[in-house]
Amino acid sequence: MTHRVLVTGGAGYIGSHTAKCLAKAGFEPVTLDNLSSGHRWAVKWGPLVEGDIADQKLVREIVAHYRIEAVLHLAAYASVGESMRAPRKYFNNNVIGSMRLIDALLDSSVKHFIFSSTCATYGLPSQVPIQESHDQNPVNPYGVSKLMIEQVLKWHGEAYGLKSVCLRYFNAAGADPDG
Repeated sequence: MTHRVLVTGGAGYIGSHTAKCLAKAGFEPVTLDNLSSGHRWAVKWGPLVEGDIADQKLVREIVAHYRIEAVLHLAAYASVGESMRAPRKYFNNNVIGSMRLIDALLDSSVKHFIFSSTCATYGLPSQVPIQESHDQNPVNPYGVSKLMIEQVLKWHGEAYGLKSVCLRYFNAAGADPDG
């Protein structure tokens, strides 16, 4: 049986590399991306569904059609500077869009969720290196939007049994011979 994972934002830099790793590990990544900043050519490891994470009907259709077992949620606006100038854009996509995605997944009985969060949830660190347990006090709308979804996932785990992991990485960089 093929295990399928929905990769939101899978046409972006981190998403396409994640999809490649999933494929090499024996999973079939199914990418959901609106292609606002991702690239169709970057989706090489499984099917691409062009659409938005906030489209609950589409998400439920993807889950049913591909028999999705887990989600790697990488679709987000991610520029700290832009979030300061356009917080509404960030809260609409990163918070409301993510919550609509999570609701559609719960409606479809998907109970495994990996969230691409950010080190920006920590804000200005009081010590370096930053421990995972460091206080979270974001100083920009981007960091706040990610922390809000971390909290949503915590409470959805308590109330609905959603199992989640939040990845708070710093600067993702690298190159791949496959492009």
